[in-house]
Amino acid sequence: MSQRIPGLYVAHSEISGRGVFCLEEISEGSLIEICPVIPIPLKEMEAIKGTTLYDYYFEWGEEADQGAIALGFGSIFNHAVNPNAKYLVDYESNELKVFAIGDIPAGVEITFNYHGLPGNKEKLWFEKW
Repeated sequence: MSQRIPGLYVAHSEISGRGVFCLEEISEGSLIEICPVIPIPLKEMEAIKGTTLYDYYFEWGEEADQGAIALGFGSIFNHAVNPNAKYLVDYESNELKVFAIGDIPAGVEITFNYHGLPGNKEKLWFEKW
């Protein structure tokens, strides 16, 4: 089930292209969005390399051997080593759940670490803008 808090919007990001913001403050622990995902089977992953979608997919599946495109704003949230949100995956329901890990002031870009854990400095698989 797709769900998001009121006031979320997409706008220009100083980090990279577009990003996700909120008109109102978001409290620590709040559910920001539940994003349905479209799983991409392993046999189709090679086909998205070299396409625009390659910069927007998540690793998916218990073995992280698939990909997924998150709907809603899911694939638009930008990466930060020390983000203000995190995401949890639900493979059974094919959803990505985004939560605030600290209070997020209104108008501040909402970010999460693409590698899952805040503080993870592992290199990204694509070039940032």
